[in-house]
Amino acid sequence: QVQLEESGGGLVQAGGSLRLSCTASGPIFNSYAMGWFRQAPGKEREFVAVLDFSGTATRYADDVKGRFTISRDNAKNTGYLQMNSLKPVDTAVYYCAAGTRLLTGVSDFGAWGPGTQVIVSS
Repeated sequence: QVQLEESGGGLVQAGGSLRLSCTASGPIFNSYAMGWFRQAPGKEREFVAVLDFSGTATRYADDVKGRFTISRDNAKNTGYLQMNSLKPVDTAVYYCAAGTRLLTGVSDFGAWGPGTQVIVSS
């Protein structure tokens, strides 16, 4: 099973930007769809974005469309989530995940990273 690790989280002011990275090891990364989810304190884990194995098809949650961009570099076994125009409501632990299809449910993904904290101050 693929192993995932996120990086790039931190503290940023509202309106700022962060780029999260997800580094994969193990089975061939480019055979998996890659997803990003987030979980705020006291809330359930929610879908943010997903990208197919080839990097050509994407889906986004409505509240991040136009602000976040998901991408991947299969040659580097790395995925990315570029987050612009950040808002305090984007504060959460962000997780990358690997799945087999371009789906949006938590149960659709079988491998998860440990998460990286993003805090957006007002």
